[in-house]
Amino acid sequence: MEQNNLRISGALLAVLGVVLFSSKAVMVKWAYRFGVGTVDLLLFRMLFALPFYVGVVFWGENRSKLTELGLKEILQLLFLGFVGYYLASLLDFMGLKYIKAGLERVVLFVYPTLVVLLSWLFFKERLSKKGWWAIGVTYIGVLVVFFPELELGGVHVLLGTALVFGSAFTYAIYIVGSGRLIPRLGSARFTAYSMIVASVCVFIHYGFQAQGGLWEYPWQVYFIGVLMALFATVIPSFLIAAAIKRMGASRFSIFGSLGPVSTILLAYVFLGERIGGWQWLGMGIVILGVRLVGKRDKG
Repeated sequence: MEQNNLRISGALLAVLGVVLFSSKAVMVKWAYRFGVGTVDLLLFRMLFALPFYVGVVFWGENRSKLTELGLKEILQLLFLGFVGYYLASLLDFMGLKYIKAGLERVVLFVYPTLVVLLSWLFFKERLSKKGWWAIGVTYIGVLVVFFPELELGGVHVLLGTALVFGSAFTYAIYIVGSGRLIPRLGSARFTAYSMIVASVCVFIHYGFQAQGGLWEYPWQVYFIGVLMALFATVIPSFLIAAAIKRMGASRFSIFGSLGPVSTILLAYVFLGERIGGWQWLGMGIVILGVRLVGKRDKG
């Protein structure tokens, strides 16, 4: 019973976290309309989010008896923070320069299957025949949404797709690694340290390419930066970390497939991105695939 309650609460946390994270692409596309640079926008996201993570670290150090970090954990955190929240975010933001928010989330959707496959390949986690079929069905749904957009675009779509796929792969590495560290460090502390590492990486990146004018953008850019920091970074990062602790990385990865659906709908409402018949069909297949993957361990 307790295990079932953990899975249910983990599922609820995962759904909410994924939907909030999915809003990030819409916010990025919205900010690009005001002429903000990619690294500058990423800097605003991390800058406005950083105080919350620093607060969590101090709260954890002073009031929690979490295991002290050893050298191995520190090195793992440095790697995962760099790969999962700096490199993945940078590639994703760059890709959004060239493709729609809905298409971005469809391509980024590849990461849950990469998580499952990486866990199966390196950690020998069970993946049944039903699981393989379920993943295949889900990919069919993704392709149904993806190819019509690809046919309408050109080199920009290919470039954006490649960048976002790179983001998907690096984020999958982060999810797999976090599933092993969170039980030892605690979800809040792990997330806070990972985001602080990523923030430092962004600050260093900005320092190397800074051209001035960081505070000369329209006020809407900073407003979007705050929204993105709170509702598309801080809150969902803790929700997702807590979900992974309750259900494991492989199970959580399945809920990531809700991302394309929520982003496509949000992009339609807030950006006016068109939803065609193929996208509706593809989303339906994606939902079916998710349900099948969720049942892959039964029977």
